[in-house]
Amino acid sequence: MANGTAGWGMKFLLWVGLPFFALLGLALAVPDVAAAWQAKSGDGTAGTFIARYEECSRNCNWYGDFVPDGGGTPRNDVIVYDGPDELSSGATVAARDTGARRGVFAAQGGSSWLLFTGLAVAGALAAIGWVVTLVHAIANRLRT
Repeated sequence: MANGTAGWGMKFLLWVGLPFFALLGLALAVPDVAAAWQAKSGDGTAGTFIARYEECSRNCNWYGDFVPDGGGTPRNDVIVYDGPDELSSGATVAARDTGARRGVFAAQGGSSWLLFTGLAVAGALAAIGWVVTLVHAIANRLRT
């Protein structure tokens, strides 16, 4: 009985868990990996992030407006990645806009590039694992 339960759990992980983690990792991280690495390298448009409000769930994120140095189009209601721990509404942070979908990166740097990269790699590995599982299942079906 315990053996059957363990087998069911493994099947659930392979058929539901892998595609879920693949979609999650690829959809959330891949579009912003390049932007995170550009910020890590100091590329992008320099400007100022103006903190407006903080939202907390598992962790807290500050949202606000990004105003590019020397003109250009501001971005409103964006996250500041790698921002300082102590922020308050109206505080400003030097930041870089590298084209990330939801935010800008604090110029001081941080580890967001590592998070985006790790999620993208995990998503890609989950996708590969799911494809291997599908191919293996199809091959087994064809043999019987």
